[in-house]
Amino acid sequence: MIELKSAAEIDRMAVAGRFVGELLGELRDIAAVGVNLMDLEHHARRRIKQRGAESCYWDYAPSFGRGPFRNVLCLSVNDAVLHGLPRDYVLRDGDLLSIDMAVGIDGWAADSALSVVVGTADPADLTLIEATEVALEAAIAAAQPGGRLGDISAAISEVASAYGYGVNAEFGGHGIGRTMHEAPHVANKGRAGRGLKLDPGLTIAIEPWLCRTTDKIVFDDDGWTIRSADGSRTAHSEHTVAITASGPQVLTHAQNSQTGMDHEERVIKRQ
Repeated sequence: MIELKSAAEIDRMAVAGRFVGELLGELRDIAAVGVNLMDLEHHARRRIKQRGAESCYWDYAPSFGRGPFRNVLCLSVNDAVLHGLPRDYVLRDGDLLSIDMAVGIDGWAADSALSVVVGTADPADLTLIEATEVALEAAIAAAQPGGRLGDISAAISEVASAYGYGVNAEFGGHGIGRTMHEAPHVANKGRAGRGLKLDPGLTIAIEPWLCRTTDKIVFDDDGWTIRSADGSRTAHSEHTVAITASGPQVLTHAQNSQTGMDHEERVIKRQ
């Protein structure tokens, strides 16, 4: 069942979204050569507790994974792209780190992710991250009221193709609101003009993720961490977005991982 949110409910989601974006910006700034992934995890735990928020990841137990997730962040390094478990790992020069998090505040959730290179960046990694960010912006711009879910999916896959990357359709975005994962599924590959009509009040997490030289994935033995099948680098970008009568509204403020510029909470209108 898909629940359309009122303007007041979207405003309440935006409160959670602002906190998610702020905390992601902090984590991006903390991530550096020599920093342990568990330092990022514990910083996020402290901030979530201080805010009186709740992690949507803690005790999350989907059909995949082994046992409930007992962390507040997904930290995926290099060839890991989704659901990376925080662990005792010290970031090295040139590592590509994806940070994904979702929290709830007063019963409303928001979800966002970004990728960043710590230390000396390989230009190919920066291009990969850029592709996910451009795909995300294109998908947001395509999320127009009266359009179709396939418009969002097609925008992502078109950008990926233009950059020369394949798209894996097994994991993608999702509805979000009272819980982290709601209907509908938002695929990263699709056909424009097809699928669910985008009505005002629909709230979704849009999350393009890409592997540099494959569209195939494998799971670690932990049942959670998803990696590129060929060991190539990966990247992931995500925002929580509300469809409004005026256009898509981004609810999660997150710093751009390459420019450091803020994504304003905004309504994007098709030009």
